[in-house]
Amino acid sequence: MKQLIARAFLMLTGWKAEGRRPDPKRYVLIAAPHTSNWDLPYLLAFAWLYRLQISWMGKEQIFRAPFGGIMRWLGGVPVKRDKRHDMVEQMASVIEDAKAIALVIPAEGTRGYVPHWKSGFYHIARTANVPIVPSFLDYSRRVGGFGPAIVPTGDISTDMEEIRNFYADKKGKFPELFGEVRLKEEM
Repeated sequence: MKQLIARAFLMLTGWKAEGRRPDPKRYVLIAAPHTSNWDLPYLLAFAWLYRLQISWMGKEQIFRAPFGGIMRWLGGVPVKRDKRHDMVEQMASVIEDAKAIALVIPAEGTRGYVPHWKSGFYHIARTANVPIVPSFLDYSRRVGGFGPAIVPTGDISTDMEEIRNFYADKKGKFPELFGEVRLKEEM
C-alpha cells in the first residue's frame, strides 16, 4: 500500500526515481540536500517506493502532540539537540542491535545554510562498522534516489571527497541554503 501511495505522490508531483535500492542491510543514510520541509515527504515517498524501512532522526519538538505518534510511525526517532547525549554511541548501538536498518541523518543538521556538515553521520557509521549510503533529492531535475554504499575508512578527507563528488550536481529546493559538502574536521 505504501508503495502505491508513493508512486501516486511522485507521479502527481512530477518526480522520478534514479538509482538502485541500497544493497546493505544496515547502514547510515545521508539525507541531502536538506533545504525544505518538503524533503521529508519526498524522502518517505522514495523510501516507500524502494520498500525501505527507514529510521530518521528529528528534533524532539516535532514529536510532541498532536503529531508525535504519526512521526514515530513514519520512522522518526526523537533526539535532543540542546545537549550532548553520546549521540554517536546511542545511534551506533541502535544500528548494531538491528537486523536491518537505514538510519537517515540530515548531515547538514538543519534546513538553513551551514558552512559545513555535522560529522555525526560519519562517526556513527564508523562506530557501528556500517557503510554510508548517500540519498538525494535533486529539485532541479525532480529526481530522487540513492547512491552507492561508501565504507568509511577513517580517512575523512578521502571519504568526504567521494561524498562531495556524489553531491556535486544535486540541487536542493533552495540551493542557496545548501552549504559546502565538508566536515569541520577537514577545515
